[in-house]
Amino acid sequence: MNDLDLFEDPAHRGRRDGHQGRRGGEDRYGSPRPGGRYGRPTGHYGGPEEHYDDRRRPPGRYDDHQAGPHDGHQEGYYDGPQEGYYDGPQGGHYDGRSEGYYEGPQGGHYDGRSESYHDGPQGGRYDDPQDGHYDGLHEDHHQGLFEEQYEDEPDEERPTRKGKASVRKRQRKRKASSRAAVMFSLAFLVAVFGGGGLLGLVALEKRLSTPDYSGQGSGQVTVQIKDGDTGQLIGQRLEAADVVKSSKAYVRAATKEPRSASIQPGFYAMRKKMSAAAALGLLLDPKSRASSQITIPEGLRVSQTIERLSKKTGIPVKDFEAVVEDPKGLGLPSYAKGQVEGYLWPGRYDLDPNAGAEATLKTMVDRFKQNAEDLDLENRAKEAGMKPGTAIAMASIIQAESGKPSDMPKISEVIYNRLKRRMQLQMDSTVMYALKKFGIEASHEELNTQSPYNTYRNHGLPPGAISSPGAKAIEAVFKPSKDGWLFFVTTNPEEGLTEFSKTQEEHDRLVDKYNRNKQNGGD
Repeated sequence: MNDLDLFEDPAHRGRRDGHQGRRGGEDRYGSPRPGGRYGRPTGHYGGPEEHYDDRRRPPGRYDDHQAGPHDGHQEGYYDGPQEGYYDGPQGGHYDGRSEGYYEGPQGGHYDGRSESYHDGPQGGRYDDPQDGHYDGLHEDHHQGLFEEQYEDEPDEERPTRKGKASVRKRQRKRKASSRAAVMFSLAFLVAVFGGGGLLGLVALEKRLSTPDYSGQGSGQVTVQIKDGDTGQLIGQRLEAADVVKSSKAYVRAATKEPRSASIQPGFYAMRKKMSAAAALGLLLDPKSRASSQITIPEGLRVSQTIERLSKKTGIPVKDFEAVVEDPKGLGLPSYAKGQVEGYLWPGRYDLDPNAGAEATLKTMVDRFKQNAEDLDLENRAKEAGMKPGTAIAMASIIQAESGKPSDMPKISEVIYNRLKRRMQLQMDSTVMYALKKFGIEASHEELNTQSPYNTYRNHGLPPGAISSPGAKAIEAVFKPSKDGWLFFVTTNPEEGLTEFSKTQEEHDRLVDKYNRNKQNGGD
């Protein structure tokens, strides 16, 4: 069809330095030791050839995990069932019933996975983020907040003879002590941070509380609730009008009220600085509706539309007519060519009680543009080989001639097929529009009316729309039926019955049927 001119207008771990500690003077790390003697608890600490006064190790060989030096991730070195040398993840040298060996006032030498070396009140250094040596201001070494620290015995010393049971017993004691320290520290933190517990909660509640006005408010302001508005959008509109202090306050109030889902679109007479609960109450009160609701049917002309608007709003018809004659402020699309007819979108409207004639008509034009965008009017018209304004003119005829939506694709096909054959459209609705009359049948005299809208005298579509088409009529322009229809007659106007035909003979029979129905109806 496009080949025909149908529509012309008219982290890494650090190193461990072994177990080479010093007992006095300056240690290997260059830190002078504080004055005084740092000895070990009573007992004999000998080399490989020395012995102990009590508890000798049973005969036998102790390898791997039972005896001998072990400086890995296992439990360390045990030399005998009661005494021994322990060099594992916790580190330290234990002799007898004493709690361990401490070289300095606060620390010693550590060789575990998490421990480090600290010699002196503030000396030493760290070799990596977790291990090594600490050179800070603290009196001891902290690998963790609640870990106890123990010192390793230098490697060259022979371990004392203590049994595994004694070592494990002390391990259990240390673990229990650590757990107690953890619990105490947690209790301390709770006391510190919640010490003003109640005051802290009160302050937090104050910071997190939702801003809201109190009372019923004062003054008056009109707020529009639009179709499809969510609770959050309603809250934002109320906040913008200073009805509520915050949209969150409204959302909180609406969440507690199931009826908030039934709020209807429209204009509401509200007061400023209301509590959210009071504002919600007004929105639920039908008496607060300030708007006038009106429904504009599909297929009405501009003249019919402004008459209805005038009756509903009280705005004089002449005010609307003045805007139609000079529509610059309506924001019409360019393809409308300054014509309002066909561009006042039909549907239900909540009229702003404070709006004038121009603002009211502009609302309808805006609605048209939104629907035209949703229908992709411009692109689809281009694909069909016509201009958007031509598509609206064609849709307006389809709207005016159809008795029901199911007829629209067939009427669309009739228009296309007649245009292809260079036939006149011969649509009575166009003649009646030219005469500013209403009806579906023009007299023989009227059919001779001199007007570019008279499709009995002119070929092609009229220069503009003759009514306000709806979405289905516009869709029919781009989706005609494909049954070969060339004629149609509304054989029963009262019931909206339209019949279609493909030949002149069939059409003539349908015209006779229409005349018989007209006579039987007493017309």
